[in-house]
Amino acid sequence: MIKIAAAFFAMFIYFSTYAQSVEKIDFQNQNAGNTAINIAVSKYDLFDGNAFYDKATSFAQRGDFNQALPLFGKAAFEYCVVKNYNKYGQAIIKMSNMHYKLGNFKEAEDILLNVAVKNYSKLHSNSGLMNTYYLLGNTLLAQNKYTQSMWFYTQQGILAKELGNQNSFIESLLGVVQVKIKKKDFSLALRDLKSAELLAKARNTTQFGDEISAARRTIAGQLAQKK
Repeated sequence: MIKIAAAFFAMFIYFSTYAQSVEKIDFQNQNAGNTAINIAVSKYDLFDGNAFYDKATSFAQRGDFNQALPLFGKAAFEYCVVKNYNKYGQAIIKMSNMHYKLGNFKEAEDILLNVAVKNYSKLHSNSGLMNTYYLLGNTLLAQNKYTQSMWFYTQQGILAKELGNQNSFIESLLGVVQVKIKKKDFSLALRDLKSAELLAKARNTTQFGDEISAARRTIAGQLAQKK
């Protein structure tokens, strides 16, 4: 499974590179005064990308991630070629998520780090980067890469503060809590958990209730064993 996923990712990178070369040719043609529609680009359209994306979403909702993954890849390719980089970003995030669901954490990490981060950086999208950093935190945590995971959760929190996104800031804190639990830094994890809980109460949101309760039980259980 991992070999297949890795091969598909390599193919996807090839397609992305090809799409970028098509854009370069199109740009050069325009500079040369060529008013003809670029044939390579005209083969692809937003409708095809949306069709692939919707079909992939349907498979993903049914839990068929193996079927959804290549369709999200096709959607990403179509979006890239027609230069719709917002939808392209959504599709590659979905590709990473499918890999994550399948337990292909390294492949999920590679897509986020090598494709998604670059895409949102070019778009100057801090909200896109913020979400990608959160997903990188999760993916790296799943691989027991605690230092890197902590760094990306922290970067998410920094951007969340800049954007005034309190929910994402709470999310980043809870990510840091999970890293500290894994590292058995239970006292520090409890401190951050209390901060997240206070912020959630101040916002009068129950969105993080289950996650906070589960973390509290884990920490309490581990601290009780130390007594």
